[in-house]
Amino acid sequence: MTSPLSCGRFAPSPTGLLHPGSLLAAFGSWLLARHHHGLWRLRIEDIDPPRTVPGAAHAQLQALAAFGLAHDGPVLWQSERGDAYQQALDRLLASGQAFICHCSRSELAARGGIHHRCVARQPRPDPAVRFRVPAGSEVQFDDGLRGRQVQDVHAEVGDFVLRRADGCWAYQLAVVVDDAAQGVTDVVRGADLLDSTARQILLQQALRLAVPQYWHLPLLLDAPGHKLSKSLAALPVDSARPVPVLRQLWGLLGQSPAALEGHDDLHDLLAAARQAFDPARLPRTDILLPTGALSAPMLQNPPSPT
Repeated sequence: MTSPLSCGRFAPSPTGLLHPGSLLAAFGSWLLARHHHGLWRLRIEDIDPPRTVPGAAHAQLQALAAFGLAHDGPVLWQSERGDAYQQALDRLLASGQAFICHCSRSELAARGGIHHRCVARQPRPDPAVRFRVPAGSEVQFDDGLRGRQVQDVHAEVGDFVLRRADGCWAYQLAVVVDDAAQGVTDVVRGADLLDSTARQILLQQALRLAVPQYWHLPLLLDAPGHKLSKSLAALPVDSARPVPVLRQLWGLLGQSPAALEGHDDLHDLLAAARQAFDPARLPRTDILLPTGALSAPMLQNPPSPT
């Protein structure tokens, strides 16, 4: 089979219902993939049981379907991918690029929180596994929206965790393995994950995987400058009225409102959006929303007090 020119993805964590910021990332990712006549994959990043909310993943899938954001191929569930992560970890351990670490959080905190060598006073029954980041590990990449990015991973991050002491797989390893498995060429996500990109590129290079193009969409911030998902965490998007919600998100993505005029059917609106989407219009900086900027059709009504 011939690979598509582009393959994007949306990969929510099931920690709650879809909020405006996560739907903005999903819509932006879907638009870019469809604009390039590519595929759009869906992945549920459910590898952190303490943070997983029962029923959240299926509610997220239902919301995406209600907004017409159809994905290609089966949904990938990270909770079912342990063997793939273990194979990648074994390769890194065998090459010496990963190592067993017995450091406790308190020992690491006492040395500034950045791991450069093990300082554990004694072995632990539940050690973590870290990726070795040598001095001089500077990563440079061109973000599709934010331009040239440079990070000295050794100085700013240090040796980072691949498998936690509690046995859970770390996000950095899982996302790299799964992006490769799903053939992702363009990672379109929120700017809160920009800082993780250099670590993921180091892992891709170590595992000899292709490095995708990264696009970090703006975060939605409330009037005081807080991430909207934190200040309005109890107010998910209203999937019962997808057309007005998508119109508002379209505008937040810097696109021309005129392109969607007269398209009141969801299918027609998405077809028009796919045709008119212009990546050059995507905003390059976070979006500060004044109080009340999200209109009523965007959010579900808060629950009534009992």
